[in-house]
Amino acid sequence: MIDPQDIAAVEAQLGREPRAIHEVGHRCPCGNPDVVTTEPRLPNGTPFPTTYYLTCPRAASRIGTLEGSGLMKEMQDRLGEDPELAAAYRAAHERYLAARAALAEEVGQDVPEIEGISAGGMPDRVKCLHVLAGQALAQGRGVNPLGDEVLDLLGSWWESGPCV
Repeated sequence: MIDPQDIAAVEAQLGREPRAIHEVGHRCPCGNPDVVTTEPRLPNGTPFPTTYYLTCPRAASRIGTLEGSGLMKEMQDRLGEDPELAAAYRAAHERYLAARAALAEEVGQDVPEIEGISAGGMPDRVKCLHVLAGQALAQGRGVNPLGDEVLDLLGSWWESGPCV
């Protein structure tokens, strides 16, 4: 059961009621959730592939700036040129799928509509840095090399205090 205070913090961060939160995936150094782990199916039955959902508006804003800088294209190009990076990114995709499958089993949700689909463009594309950072925060550094790079570029988004 997720703490009602965490739900309230996420609602304030998102500016709307959060959906299908299973647990806090990661906490910001300020103490608030910054990533939530969401169930693979929303309450209305819609499949939801984004297992690790970044909620912190400060981190999300900084990542949006990174996306606007052309970083995704540069990362995408590197995937095509660096077989080791591509292999590590594919492994991150597999870890994402495994975590979602375990969660689906835990909560009794069968979600064949998104089978084999992770998020963020994995395993072959880079299309959402928010997802990559969310995975890196929730599953830890060393899991998603591009997510780790995003975290390195973010800096200390929490230093000015809690976002909400």
